Amino acid sequence: MSKKKSIIYPVLFMAVIAGILTLILAGVNYASLPVIEFNQEIELKQKILTVFDVLPENASPEEIDSTFNDKVKEETFENKPLYILEENSKTVAYAVPFNGPGLWGGIEGYLGITSDLKTVTGIEFIKQEETPGLGGRISEDDYKNQFRNLDISDSSSGNIIINKPAPGGNVDAITGATQTSTFVVNMLNEDILAFIKAREGV
Repeated sequence: MSKKKSIIYPVLFMAVIAGILTLILAGVNYASLPVIEFNQEIELKQKILTVFDVLPENASPEEIDSTFNDKVKEETFENKPLYILEENSKTVAYAVPFNGPGLWGGIEGYLGITSDLKTVTGIEFIKQEETPGLGGRISEDDYKNQFRNLDISDSSSGNIIINKPAPGGNVDAITGATQTSTFVVNMLNEDILAFIKAREGV
């Protein structure tokens, strides 16, 4: 009998401790959930403002939130969020969603296009799982800056983004990550051209 008691008490003690710790962790998680959600929301808003090239320098989360709410409105395009930059109640640019397969996983992002559908304002990636130092470099400024003020008015080839040195090339592929670069260009041409055609038909 004493053996049974000696086993039961430690088990009960550990069960009680585990229960208490679980309740504490659940409470902390519940309390921090609004902060986590706010930070995720601010990160997305920061990326959209960067796409539009209107992100205030060294902006605080509060400034990002305020600028976004003042300048950007949200609609949907093909059941995905579409962000619209407005000035004086006029549309200035669109942040168009794009997505597709990468080499190691899905890639998602936004490409900014002026309201006349002729110039790219910028690009940001929301999700990518490519190899750091190789395909993952699509998230680095050196690659993304190529898209700033990029002329896409000529789509006679059927594409608006073309990797160099192909004829009409306007973007440098990432050295050592040709496949990822090709995946990005393919999804941009597919999704952005679909958006342009839809807008031109409005």
